[in-house]
Amino acid sequence: MRVVTTQWETIQEIETTPTLDDGDHERFTHVVLEGFHPKDGDFIPIDNSVVGGMINSTPVRALCGKVWVPGRDPKKYPICPTCREVAEGLGWSLPAG
Repeated sequence: MRVVTTQWETIQEIETTPTLDDGDHERFTHVVLEGFHPKDGDFIPIDNSVVGGMINSTPVRALCGKVWVPGRDPKKYPICPTCREVAEGLGWSLPAG
């Protein structure tokens, strides 16, 4: 910590090392599996829709395991590293952001 005092004011600078806590998982865009296409067939929903969650205030589950009620604009946050790892492991392509 560094304290600087001038004639008119005192300025205090505090250096901190950021730590991660449970709330930091909120600052990511998570990837949600909403259904799948079998090799020979139509799309099969699994009742895990982000849009449905936003409209009905129902929780969804991300690939990383996080369960939440979606409500924020996902374009404002980076993709969850765990969701990205799982999705890429499944052969999915995700945007760079």
